[in-house]
Amino acid sequence: MSTRSQPWRLSVAPMMDWTDRHCRYFHRLISRHTRLYTEMVTTGALMHGDLLRHLDFDAAEQPLALQLGGSEPDDLARSARLARQWGYQEINLNCGCPSERVQRGAFGACLMAEPALVRDSVKAMRDVLGSDLTVTVKHRIGIDRVERYEFVRDFVGTVAEGGCDVFIVHARNAWLQGLSPKENRELPPLRHELVHTLKQEFPQLTVVVNGGITTGAQITEQLARVDGVMVGREAYHHPCLMADWDARFWGDGIAPEVDDDWRMDLEQRMLAYIERMHALQGTPWSHITRHLLGLWNGQPGARRWRQVWSNHRLKLMPAREVARLAHAARLAHAADGDPMARDPITVEAALS
Repeated sequence: MSTRSQPWRLSVAPMMDWTDRHCRYFHRLISRHTRLYTEMVTTGALMHGDLLRHLDFDAAEQPLALQLGGSEPDDLARSARLARQWGYQEINLNCGCPSERVQRGAFGACLMAEPALVRDSVKAMRDVLGSDLTVTVKHRIGIDRVERYEFVRDFVGTVAEGGCDVFIVHARNAWLQGLSPKENRELPPLRHELVHTLKQEFPQLTVVVNGGITTGAQITEQLARVDGVMVGREAYHHPCLMADWDARFWGDGIAPEVDDDWRMDLEQRMLAYIERMHALQGTPWSHITRHLLGLWNGQPGARRWRQVWSNHRLKLMPAREVARLAHAARLAHAADGDPMARDPITVEAALS
């Protein structure tokens, strides 16, 4: 099968407060084929909130999926109609978030204890969408101390009966009590082998693995066992990781040389986007540039570059002027070890 016909081969995970439309636009400039996901949007927000705020996106972000949080089949069906109207290509049901706030809403990872309800929710969305959009589910391999493979196997088998044929599996249990969301991403042990077993037992389904995958070599290793890989925080903090994905994993073109020129070109394209969003919606540049702070990670002067962009005293300055200051600070560090780094205010004064 051609890699071009495998839509879930590579994706960036939905991450609350991170994968907003500006982050996704930035990621799309790096990879044309990687599947992108919104932050989780609850059905309540769509029923009673600002649809433009929750659903609007740039056409350049496609292929794009909307992740929904909810547990009422009727509300999910209504939300699915909205997703179709706005032009999303996929609806992903969140059955993996372990936060207490999400649990209070009776959705997220706690839904793994109710596979029949998830099945019915998927069916309700499929019934209103037909073949227009794919409905997928993102979930864990278990909840709390339930570590038997049979638990996740039965969950997948039941939910598949509702018409879901794409499962994105975070290869950790979700501990619903006693851990923060951050701890739930780190403390429960990774068990990729259970995801591999799911693919063996359900060869007709598309199985995507998520969790603890941080390098191209690890992606290659996982793609030999499952249909796709979803990368989360590593893609956010080190976006250059994605630079060779189109060529390496999709067979599209030649991977770029990730050098200063490549980074500068990417930054210039984002500055044009910043100016467009400010003209159209009055968006402050700081709402966008917070997603770019990993662009120069690992390069000389990266810390000073980040400090300038993060300086709240510069927020009223035009973005291109801040970019000039940021690069002057970066290059000063690269040239002579950043002699002014002890006094950021002096640096700003010297560069203004």
